Amino acid sequence: MLVLSRLTLVLLTVGSWAQHAPPWTEDCRKSTYPPSGPTYRGPVPWYTVNLDLPPYKRWHELMAEKASAVKVIVNSLKNLVNAFVPSGKIIQIVDQKLPGLLSNFPGPYVEEMKGIAAVTNIPLGEIISYNIFYELFTLCTSIIAEDKAGHLLHGRNMDFGVFLGWNTNNNTWVITENLKPLTVNLDFQRNNKTVFKGTSFAGYVGVLTGLKPGLFSLSLNERFSINGGYVGILEWILGKKDAMWIGYITRSVLENSTSYEAAKNILTQTKILAPAYFILGGNKSGEGCVITRDRKQSLDVYELDAKHGRWYVEETNYDRWKNPLFLDDRRTAIKTCLNQATQENISFATMYDVLSTKPILNKLSVFTTLMDVTKHQFETYLRDCPDPCIGW
Repeated sequence: MLVLSRLTLVLLTVGSWAQHAPPWTEDCRKSTYPPSGPTYRGPVPWYTVNLDLPPYKRWHELMAEKASAVKVIVNSLKNLVNAFVPSGKIIQIVDQKLPGLLSNFPGPYVEEMKGIAAVTNIPLGEIISYNIFYELFTLCTSIIAEDKAGHLLHGRNMDFGVFLGWNTNNNTWVITENLKPLTVNLDFQRNNKTVFKGTSFAGYVGVLTGLKPGLFSLSLNERFSINGGYVGILEWILGKKDAMWIGYITRSVLENSTSYEAAKNILTQTKILAPAYFILGGNKSGEGCVITRDRKQSLDVYELDAKHGRWYVEETNYDRWKNPLFLDDRRTAIKTCLNQATQENISFATMYDVLSTKPILNKLSVFTTLMDVTKHQFETYLRDCPDPCIGW
């Protein structure tokens, strides 16, 4: 009811904005970097994931520290489910049935989730569901920009938690706020050397934002489709196992691919459970693209072409050949602010300015990540969006 009331209020007042800019939009921000002020929640801590350890033990140190925060968000998810099905039968099914499906998960993720469940003392089925729900509720903004020297930068806002419980006391999404204490930077290492870096949420074994130093950067945005993630997950549960979970394919690419082109080939050709946008950046001029995917094939690969004026590519959550939802036009704001910044001035500072401008920054924004493949730079910052600020 809270969500419906909020949406109804927005729709009823749209007419009054016809001659004026909505109150949650603003002029392009400037001088917001290094981060400070009311839109900056704080830094994100670093942890090492030792890939030489058995999968069951890889997350033990991190999860021992973050167990209480994981329990908070798992309980929030359970409360949301029980609000719709008060009998508790859904959670009972999760606890009893989901672990039986684990044998069909790919790679090392089965043992990793078992290890997380053991350390946090959270039922295994609930850890699985915690990992699955990222396939369904991830929004986001991603940008790859090339400067005049052919140097690439990759920035993203992770927006998460739409319709997952609105807190009327402080005008925030419950799950979005629960995720901020769980946000971690991860250095995945083998033989004491970095294989790749990523920003994720403690307890989630996939990776949605990452950097392979010297080679490529990658972020994932949700793509809305009738033939969406719910369909893919249902098919997987019913026995069709020929598609990859999107959080796992991105982690696999970051861990195993050895070039921008190799990563692009996998991301365009592999069947996946949910439609998605893969935003991939390389280490030299022209190596940047937005891959628009349905579950079975690539629909579009939109690439940088600085020689012909396309010095950046951007993605929110809408196909580039379609207009975005009029209440969620982050795309226009991104283009306006990047064009104002100009190619000559593109940097971490100007990228952070763009990602700090409402409605690109919104109530769903958990963190902002800035990546420089060539310089091996990877920075992540927790975000806030003070009122007036749109809820998505």
